[in-house]
Amino acid sequence: MPDAWTQKLDTYLDGELSAGEMSALDGHVRACSDCAAEVLGRLQLKRAVQTAGKRFAPSADFRQRIQKMSAAKRQQRHWSWQMAAIAAVFLVVLGISLVRVKQENYTRQIYSEIADLHVSTLASASPVDVISTDRHTVKPWFEGKIPFSFNLPELQNSEFSLIGGRVTYLEQTPGAQLIYHIRKHQISVFIFPEASALPGDSGLGRHTTFEMQTWTQSNLRYFVIGDAPAEDIGKLVDMFKKAEAKQ
Repeated sequence: MPDAWTQKLDTYLDGELSAGEMSALDGHVRACSDCAAEVLGRLQLKRAVQTAGKRFAPSADFRQRIQKMSAAKRQQRHWSWQMAAIAAVFLVVLGISLVRVKQENYTRQIYSEIADLHVSTLASASPVDVISTDRHTVKPWFEGKIPFSFNLPELQNSEFSLIGGRVTYLEQTPGAQLIYHIRKHQISVFIFPEASALPGDSGLGRHTTFEMQTWTQSNLRYFVIGDAPAEDIGKLVDMFKKAEAKQ
């Protein structure tokens, strides 16, 4: 595995390469089994670190001690009711800010995991479990494998072609991943059951080196991601929305 490629893998996974370099490295990873294995190994390490980071949270005893210390300090300083009111307002504002920061961090994490799933699929020797350009073959394949159904758009008279699909997971929830091709670009369409914890509807635009859009429809959450131009991503999004609306 040439050092020139190896040195770029971390910036590739972090989405810090230029569009041209990203496309070139995508092609290399798909052709080089050593680099593909290295990419998958680093993705697994990245996810393990993210999972470990969620395991540690303040205990109930720790929270109680902090609360007792706060109460003691309030008593020692003999705050007036005006100061108490100001402190209450501050805590409310701080709480709202912390909730927003937590939600923003979670949203970034979800988008990062979607990007990782897309990259790992491109790096895989078997990117799809069902290989077919026929939506009438791909859609039935998912029956019994995921807890929901969905519609796929008709691609006739469009530049898009369906490569196939596979079952994937987000936050331990099973979903569908469809792979589409347009010119030299591959686009992943992820479909999961809608959950209140997932980020809200957003056009998103460019997420690191990828274009991404997400929306909810018919109790399903869609993510469309790829290195194709925003116009192509938007066209595929519109086709999926129209197909689902006909269901």
